[in-house]
Amino acid sequence: MDTHGHDAAGPELHQFLDRLFDLSGVDLSGYGKRALTRRLRSLISGEGLSGIAELSDRIRDDPRFLSHVLDRLMLRVTTMFRDPSFFRLFRERVVPLLRTYPYPRLWVAGCSTGQEAYSLAILLREEGLYDRCRIYATDLNEVVLEQARAGVLPLAALEEYEQNYRAAGGIRALSDYYSRGKTAAVIDPAVLDRIAVFRHDLARDASFNEFHVIFCRNVMMYFDEALRYRVHQLLSDSLVRLGFLGLGQSESLHLTRHESHYELLSRRHRLYRKVC
Repeated sequence: MDTHGHDAAGPELHQFLDRLFDLSGVDLSGYGKRALTRRLRSLISGEGLSGIAELSDRIRDDPRFLSHVLDRLMLRVTTMFRDPSFFRLFRERVVPLLRTYPYPRLWVAGCSTGQEAYSLAILLREEGLYDRCRIYATDLNEVVLEQARAGVLPLAALEEYEQNYRAAGGIRALSDYYSRGKTAAVIDPAVLDRIAVFRHDLARDASFNEFHVIFCRNVMMYFDEALRYRVHQLLSDSLVRLGFLGLGQSESLHLTRHESHYELLSRRHRLYRKVC
């Protein structure tokens, strides 16, 4: 791959991904190769580099640039109460059943900078469940995990977040849950209190708990078939029987080998319940 329009040969791409893993511990080998190649081409062109070899050298020599490359390649898009009707359905269909558990455990896999975990925490707090819940928010990249721990929200997104919150069935004002500063807003510490943020690699790490709810939304859409299978198996192993799985709108269990493990609760919202 270079800025003259030639794509990276297979071995060259694999060598780059191996170096990326050696330097960062982030394994992108299971990501779709077409999407990765497209993002790499854009990155190389935007940085004015001669090709993938120079990119590989630069991530070796510059840790900050390595973090920048990871962010570009992993396409982190996250929003408070993204797909509000999903959260409304969760409030109506899932929360009443969570009340039957003494200590519900929830996992937001691929949490990025934390907005989905914050959204879930706010919803559970409004439903009077949060004090006995624990939310585990995980991702690959320590840079975004530090942001998730800090609870920082961009000022430019607050109006969109407020609209999403109301559409999701919020019963107060979203501004009740953060403090607004001059350059950013910060989530209330009481909202962060029951969220455990740490690194977990869906491609390599094992199950670490049994959960009543798992969100893995808009994560697997970038994976190849082999990695999707691996992650679906991990999620199934990590859910209690009758636990709930939320996927992204472009993701599905349909025609997968794990489909029979679940009952489909909402095709539109990709909400499932594990039955075996």
